[in-house]
Amino acid sequence: MPPFAVDPIVSTPFTISAADRVASAGSCFAQHVAKRLQASGYVYYVPESAPPGLSASEAAQRNFSVFSCRYGNIYTTAQLRQTFERAFGRLTPQIDAWTRPDGRIVDPYRPLIEPDGYDTVEAMHAARDEHLRHVREMFERLDVFVFTLGQTEHWRARSDGVVVPVAPGVSGGTFDENTYEFHNARATEALDDMLAFIDSLRAVNPKSRVILSVSPVSLLATYEDRHALVANCYTKSALRVVADEVCRARPDIAYFPSYEIITAPFNAARAFAEDQREVTDVGVEMAMRTFFAHFTEGAGQRPARFQSATFDAASEFASASKIVCDEVAIEGP
Repeated sequence: MPPFAVDPIVSTPFTISAADRVASAGSCFAQHVAKRLQASGYVYYVPESAPPGLSASEAAQRNFSVFSCRYGNIYTTAQLRQTFERAFGRLTPQIDAWTRPDGRIVDPYRPLIEPDGYDTVEAMHAARDEHLRHVREMFERLDVFVFTLGQTEHWRARSDGVVVPVAPGVSGGTFDENTYEFHNARATEALDDMLAFIDSLRAVNPKSRVILSVSPVSLLATYEDRHALVANCYTKSALRVVADEVCRARPDIAYFPSYEIITAPFNAARAFAEDQREVTDVGVEMAMRTFFAHFTEGAGQRPARFQSATFDAASEFASASKIVCDEVAIEGP
């Protein structure tokens, strides 16, 4: 069978209609799903939209419409669960604000969302409250939630276990081993996080359906004393197990095998950009054509409205570099 004809999806528990509100979150790869949904005429639900008068370039710089809400990359299951809990007032982190070397204030739970930071802690609080209001609205009103599992490694506060998306001291705050600790979640921990999140989501939105995928984008680095290739294998293996277990444990949870499509030996050469991490337009299209063929109603009559891609290394790398990945902040300016 030629590579383009390989379709690893046998069946799906549900499909997305033209009227369904589809929201998304997750790692860098989740942004591709968001963009393709918007380009294909489906309802990509964005309750936290750019304010009037903001240009398209300014909106993109300030992370509007990168995801359904301006939470930035949500790499881990713990971060997803805690984002929900913070939005619904069930969790108030003890660490409240970070200060950058230039004196600007940033939100520790989305430190890269405002490139210029905030003048005061009060301004950051106001922006955070507005953001969490939109997050609540998103979870209460969405029909389908697409989440891409990305990483198991993270930093968290020792006092209450609340996760931050990037290491303290990289985009604000100060690295202090007495305040923060590194943690690499076990598969059982990540599974508990996902089940807790889904049960909480269903409590406020019983009709919600969920599509899970695992990001094919490999780890940029690891804090553990082992090679990043080994660390990446653990992370992706654990998250793939979690996705499978969640689909078996709860109804109306589907798995989208973008990871398998992108990393399959017969696709990988075309699917990855020059950095061997980011996914090319060719790879994204291979995955998303499979997504639309199985997860959308009337797939044969409602084709995805994005053009067929041809492989060009330079343009593919440039396209991949437009995806916002908070983790690259560890590389420095």
